[in-house]
Amino acid sequence: MTANARPFRAKRPAGALLLALAVTAVAGCSGSAASGSGDDKTVKVGMLASVSGTYESVGKDMRDGFTLYLDTHDGKLGGRKAEFTVADEGDGAPTAVPAANKLIKKDRVDVVAGIVGGGSFAAVQPIVTKSKTPLLATGGRPTKTDVDYIWTTSFLSEEPGEAIATYVKNKVDGPVYAIGPDYQGGHDEMRGFTEAFDKAGGELANPNGKTRWTPFPKTTNFTPYFNDIAKTGAKAVYCFYAGKAAIDFVKQYRQSDVADLPLYSAGFLTEGGTLPAQGKAARDIYSVLNYAADLDNETNRAFVADWTAKHDTPPTTYAMSGYDAAAVLDKAVSDAGRDGGKVTSESINEAIGKLGQIDSPRGAWEFSKRTHSPVQKWYLRQVRPDGKQLANVMVQDLATLGR
Repeated sequence: MTANARPFRAKRPAGALLLALAVTAVAGCSGSAASGSGDDKTVKVGMLASVSGTYESVGKDMRDGFTLYLDTHDGKLGGRKAEFTVADEGDGAPTAVPAANKLIKKDRVDVVAGIVGGGSFAAVQPIVTKSKTPLLATGGRPTKTDVDYIWTTSFLSEEPGEAIATYVKNKVDGPVYAIGPDYQGGHDEMRGFTEAFDKAGGELANPNGKTRWTPFPKTTNFTPYFNDIAKTGAKAVYCFYAGKAAIDFVKQYRQSDVADLPLYSAGFLTEGGTLPAQGKAARDIYSVLNYAADLDNETNRAFVADWTAKHDTPPTTYAMSGYDAAAVLDKAVSDAGRDGGKVTSESINEAIGKLGQIDSPRGAWEFSKRTHSPVQKWYLRQVRPDGKQLANVMVQDLATLGR
């Protein structure tokens, strides 16, 4: 477990502040010179997240993590009032692109946070880069070379699989079957595992030696795929699914002919609301993630206490990433406005690049100079009883990635 020095000291008022998700429609052009609140007392943040569709629960956790930070910090970032606008990413690029354009061109935000899907990210990146609006991505992010205005408080999409691959190779005596959803995020996630697994000397049980793809988002019946797995010599299964697909996958897995095979996954399979929906079917699943709610550090204890005071379930990595995006902006906006400096999209972006270590519920981390994503620890978790409920219990550290 990790311990942090000098954690953020959250101000905790007796009652949570009510945050207005305000939208200020202002005509004008995009771009850092034209964007922003137009005064020295407000910073405008737009969040692009799936608050409807397949990944609704993920997007809402990102949003709620960000607002929790504001609630516990007097509704301010860097000493300025935070005007927070949420736009719906939906299920991908067709809805994400117009939502991003609205945030930047009409609402004229200083910075954008969020984005759940890899496909959405790929479509939105050129928009924020062209407008020179910094993006703090809070979901899995594809590896990109043009990251001047791109920052990530979560992870690169291939890192979960990369972090657990050697562990799976050492634990499983035989070939492993790889299966995931057929879209950008699924491809990135599964590639991270299969490439690292191959380097570790592992063998895939898939007949063609490649990941089996399931159509996204329409696949709800996984039984035919489990029947195919049963015909191979697989000794375990590794997968990436999230949201409703994760619920369907796990419940059907436990009723299939491969129910006795160990199931390893990226942590999203059992994260958040998916776990109670999966129930006992999720027990004993091993997963990898950059966060577990039972991590023993001061910042996490405060975060969990604040979160559970408002929510019925433990915080997720999605909530933590949204919370950390607000924490990063708190420091960056403060630094940008120091000594009379003007707070703009470009000055915020420059300040983010100069930040050092971030004290976080996941443990201390910092931005990689090369990828602008976190240099952070990854944890092995197992679904097991924690009191009267099943939980993702941290088992051990796996790796530190992102350098």
